[in-house]
Amino acid sequence: MGEAALKHRAIELWNQGVAYHMRGDFQNAVALYDESIAVYPTAEAYTFRGWAFRFLGRIDDAIAECRKAIAVDPSFGNPYNDIGSYLMSKGELDEAVEWFEKAKAAPRYEPRHYPYMNLGRLYAAKGMVLRAIEEFEGALRIEPGEASCFEMIERLRAQLN
Repeated sequence: MGEAALKHRAIELWNQGVAYHMRGDFQNAVALYDESIAVYPTAEAYTFRGWAFRFLGRIDDAIAECRKAIAVDPSFGNPYNDIGSYLMSKGELDEAVEWFEKAKAAPRYEPRHYPYMNLGRLYAAKGMVLRAIEEFEGALRIEPGEASCFEMIERLRAQLN
């Protein structure tokens, strides 16, 4: 089987894994991501396997999967954002900042406004209200209808009064 066919098969398996993942069946999702990676490693499969690990309580394994995704395709922004989110969940706020910044700069990333929102939450948690507002405003420049950003900005501005 040629490389194009292998990649196509890997993407099919990844898509099947995503379907299980979205239903909350993380064990079957991981099994399909494993199969996908065995056929042809993609940044998407590593990233989503990491995301499944996170739901299974395996945060450090999730971070390791994102690092593998970045090694396969450094232009894919999702694993950078995910590492930042996982570090935040561990209380490692300062360490998370650089990962969200890398996600913001990644050429291939959807939904592009997420790292801004995550940085906004991070700065809010650190009491850096003005910086948090800036990040939520950045998210709104990309995704003008994101209601949660308006709510957070309103809450943060109330803290300034």
